[in-house]
Amino acid sequence: MATSAIPPGFEQMLGFGLVEALLGRRSRRFFMGAEIPDGVFAYKSKHAPLPLSELEKLLVVTACAGNTGWHNMIYRAQRYAPHLSNYAAAAGGRTFPSAAGFHTSTTFFTDDTGVYVLNNRDAPAAADRKADGALELERVLEAMQGQVTKLQDGRLKLPAEVPFVEAHNTWVTNQPGTLLVIPVADLAQHVLLALCYMLQNGLVLYDDMHKRAIPGIAQFGELVDVHNVWPITFVEQLSLAEVTAEMATSCYAGALMLQAMGLGGWMYDGIDPFSVLGASGVAGVEGLGFRYDTDERWPYPNPTGLAGVMEGFCPPHYPTMRAAVDAVCERKFGAGGPFNKETPGPWLQNAKVRGAAQVHDEAFRECVALQAQYVYDTFGKFPGTVPSMFICTYLQAHHLDLDFYDKFYQPRAYLHTHAHHMAQWHPATPS
Repeated sequence: MATSAIPPGFEQMLGFGLVEALLGRRSRRFFMGAEIPDGVFAYKSKHAPLPLSELEKLLVVTACAGNTGWHNMIYRAQRYAPHLSNYAAAAGGRTFPSAAGFHTSTTFFTDDTGVYVLNNRDAPAAADRKADGALELERVLEAMQGQVTKLQDGRLKLPAEVPFVEAHNTWVTNQPGTLLVIPVADLAQHVLLALCYMLQNGLVLYDDMHKRAIPGIAQFGELVDVHNVWPITFVEQLSLAEVTAEMATSCYAGALMLQAMGLGGWMYDGIDPFSVLGASGVAGVEGLGFRYDTDERWPYPNPTGLAGVMEGFCPPHYPTMRAAVDAVCERKFGAGGPFNKETPGPWLQNAKVRGAAQVHDEAFRECVALQAQYVYDTFGKFPGTVPSMFICTYLQAHHLDLDFYDKFYQPRAYLHTHAHHMAQWHPATPS
């Protein structure tokens, strides 16, 4: 990043305190160019919409999902000590945590210029930390710039109207001048990793929907106590909760960054997730364009992936669930994976640490695949009772219209960073 392009607000952002961000966090929805046509807050902005600059956009997306170095790993699991715990699926860490280091989510975002994806889920560390442990934000931004791919021209194809957007958000969601960040979780992969986790901890699935054991599971009696079970619905609902937490903390990190930068916006879930993914079935509402299927057994369409961008670890993107299991193992143990000796890391003896994990052998893979294939064959999709791809929370960022807050609120409705944002970040733009 050229220092000549850095506005004075950047340095002030770096000095903004965490406690101030926490205590100052609020949903601030009214943006430059917005209008509320009626009611107690009826108001039309006197300003034209002002899109985020490239630097502002990059900073917000970095806060939501930037790479922050190497994942520190989970050190020990009692059942297979002294092997290194091998739950994780990614070697790098991001700005938000993920259950057992699975990291199955990918971040998309859209503004007036287009729809983009951040391809850093399996990226190595963005930069080396300095001697005092600090990580330079500029290096993180530079690395992330090379991981962004443009998918579409123009805004996400999502009309700001019911039923695609919830009624209370139609005036504000995805409007001109705004940035919308969209984390998407590969729930199919997350459940596969959960099956691996279960087997490592002596558990297998039980079909509580049809009240039966997984056919053929008895052949793995030497590997696991096949009577020690978790119900399919519990495992899938737990996985759903885990990816929801992953995506929500991603958006929350971005929400804190908004306070430091003096941007308006908020995190929320008031957009139809199927419409965002592209499964509305309505022409002109293509969203992200994910492939999806329908089935009379399912209450909703089931998106499974976007070809070449984010493909779910399930059919039709893999021919069988065994192939998907092998892909999960390749992510964990293959080149660049967290348990590959050749992958760099933060330790004094990286190869020794990464090589200390137990590799999933043929019997292990076949046991996981048997359970996963049963779910797919029985329910027609994987996972069986929750979506293959899942969205819950979003983060929107925009330039705040201070006039609205001055008209309707008592003083201190916004922070000093909001009050001085235009002067600090856009000194050449008339206020």
